[in-house]
Amino acid sequence: MKLIIISIYRIYLSCLSYIKFRPDKWIYEFIRFVKDYVLYKQQKNNPNFKTSFNYWYPCLSDRTSVTPLDPVYFFQDSWAASKIFEYKPSKHVDIGSAAKTIGILSQFVPIIMVDIRPIELKMKGLDFKEGTILDLPFETSSQESVSSLCVIEHIGLGRYGDPIDPWGSEKAIAELQRITKSNGVILFSVPIDNKCKVYFNAHRAFTKEYVISLFHECNLIEDKYIYGKHLVDNYDPEKGFGVGLYKFIKK
Repeated sequence: MKLIIISIYRIYLSCLSYIKFRPDKWIYEFIRFVKDYVLYKQQKNNPNFKTSFNYWYPCLSDRTSVTPLDPVYFFQDSWAASKIFEYKPSKHVDIGSAAKTIGILSQFVPIIMVDIRPIELKMKGLDFKEGTILDLPFETSSQESVSSLCVIEHIGLGRYGDPIDPWGSEKAIAELQRITKSNGVILFSVPIDNKCKVYFNAHRAFTKEYVISLFHECNLIEDKYIYGKHLVDNYDPEKGFGVGLYKFIKK
């Protein structure tokens, strides 16, 4: 019964992305916006700036008590950046990770970014190749440094328009290992849980043991785990769902 309730709740959450407008909340925040504008106008005028009703640009959702952060991307991307800065590759290849993070990293290390969805912005230090993680546009054993962060758990579930494939994650991991040269580094992250599960169509979750078994061509050098708002050193199945961060070196 508990699992049914959780499933219904997740379906409800999926609806929220299509039904976000809350008139009561909007009215409350808009009234506060108008009050702030009136107060601003009542202050001593700053002659360097012109303000007018014609320039109104209401931002009504930013007055929060804490800085909003996604713990997964905050910890995961910071961890990956620290590893890349630590071993300083001459070139790095990323497959499908957050473009904003990869753009920042490309200002310190030349990066080739691969994704099925092209990016429309260009930046010095960042090259883009359109491609799929199931057939990467690189020769076998050619890359010294590779990353794919919170990507392979989605492969084969159709969420991003990709073909349905129950073995999508396994095929993607095999492809990451194929392009990495001997002694090359793979930085990798996926959801983890107390057993391997498919949260269709959001993502899969893995056990630590299964992740390591899939990277059979590599040695595990470091692993970290995100549970809630904490980054910890050890995988704990009793904590349930989380995200695992892994640094592998190809044998």
